[in-house]
Amino acid sequence: MPIPSLILASASPSRRQLLRNAGLDFEIEASGVDEDEAKRSLVSGRAAPQEIAEKLAEMKALRVSAKHPDAMVVAGDSTLACQGRLFDKPPSIETARKQLLALRGQTHELFSCVVVARGGARLWHWNERARLTMRPFNEAFLDAYLARAGDSVLSSVGAYQLEGLGAHLFSRVDGDYFTILGLPLLPLLSFLAGHGIGLAKAA
Repeated sequence: MPIPSLILASASPSRRQLLRNAGLDFEIEASGVDEDEAKRSLVSGRAAPQEIAEKLAEMKALRVSAKHPDAMVVAGDSTLACQGRLFDKPPSIETARKQLLALRGQTHELFSCVVVARGGARLWHWNERARLTMRPFNEAFLDAYLARAGDSVLSSVGAYQLEGLGAHLFSRVDGDYFTILGLPLLPLLSFLAGHGIGLAKAA
């Protein structure tokens, strides 16, 4: 039986880099799902943060899988919650600043999900949760961080990237590192290996 091709249904730079660093061969096709509209609908239906991440990841995987039924399609999503409030990717630096002011000195939860679809159906998924505590930094520090990080803060929920300058914001991190970057990588690699994708292909 031929090994199926792998498609990442995401335009996320961090998820793309995680798969590349793991040595996987894959193509990229953004799903085109209106995530903002889908999230608004889920929130109005009182969906929990982990459920929101799972539903969005599934929608993206299924959308691309319908176009490429023979491929394994991977999609992920992350939702950040702090004291009952959900945080999205900030649309501007000013919004990022407001989000980080709200998160400083607090412990927030990051919920991530990865879904694999094939033939227009979900084959597998994995949910993870991490807890992150931000330092009680002052506004001068925050402004220096935003000036250095620039528009990169607009590409992730919470306006930080733990693998970069965002590490300076935190005093404690509890949870899987890859999950925080937006993709529970280790269980995904194990699942793909079971289907002959990854290093198992060369073994």
